[in-house]
Amino acid sequence: MNTTSLAAESADVPVTAPAPAPAQSARSLLKQLQQQFPAFRDCLPLAIGIDKQLLARVPGLDRKTMRAALGIHTGSLRYLRAMEKATVRYDLDGVAGAEVTDIHRTHAKETLQQRFKKEAERKKAERDAAQADEANRLRQEKLLQLASKFSRNG
Repeated sequence: MNTTSLAAESADVPVTAPAPAPAQSARSLLKQLQQQFPAFRDCLPLAIGIDKQLLARVPGLDRKTMRAALGIHTGSLRYLRAMEKATVRYDLDGVAGAEVTDIHRTHAKETLQQRFKKEAERKKAERDAAQADEANRLRQEKLLQLASKFSRNG
């Protein structure tokens, strides 16, 4: 057995070829796009097919990372709020293009409503859990006081 396989066995890690340089994260790509393009920086409603514009303008762009960055951007509250009221879409340079359809405005509005509802439900569940914890704590405290009282008299 050679030392490479011993090291791999001891670490429970299979021996593989060295990993390529780490790919750019979606968030760091999004920051780059925000610095480079007005449509991202100003959170403008993006043109349909903006991914094709990006691939043409940003050399060596990883499609998977780009799609993840676009998902983060278009799913942000700021973007959804912009889409909710938007009438026009923009290309990378911030030049107005096609109209935003009612369907897309409605989708943005419904997505925001769902997100706010989910957040309100999460906060209510947290409050309910905290109240239940406090009630249990008080109950335990009273039980300890009773136990203490009766053990002294016994």
